[in-house]
Amino acid sequence: MNAMKNRVQLIGHVGNDPEIKTFEGGRKLANLTIATNDSYKNDKGEKVEQTEWHKVVAWGKTAEIIEKYVTKGKEIAIEGKLTHRSYEDKNGEKRYVTEVVANEVMLLGK
Repeated sequence: MNAMKNRVQLIGHVGNDPEIKTFEGGRKLANLTIATNDSYKNDKGEKVEQTEWHKVVAWGKTAEIIEKYVTKGKEIAIEGKLTHRSYEDKNGEKRYVTEVVANEVMLLGK
């Protein structure tokens, strides 16, 4: 059961070109968003589409793969863990962020 702790798998389309940051020593960080779509039928039998946006970050080799191959609109699969963090914005207000820290990425489609 240990393998089932905090594991996230998503398949979706990339919302914008990934933002890549390179730190001292060459370590990379990739920030991107992925849209996943779901559909269901409402009470009237009409099909309703729902899109969810997910903030994704990746470090190291995974970030390098994203930098090289991932662009806006590309369909990808990611696997990682869900994290929550907080920070203070420039106005001193506390902000909360939920994101997926990806440790694997798979390129899908064309």
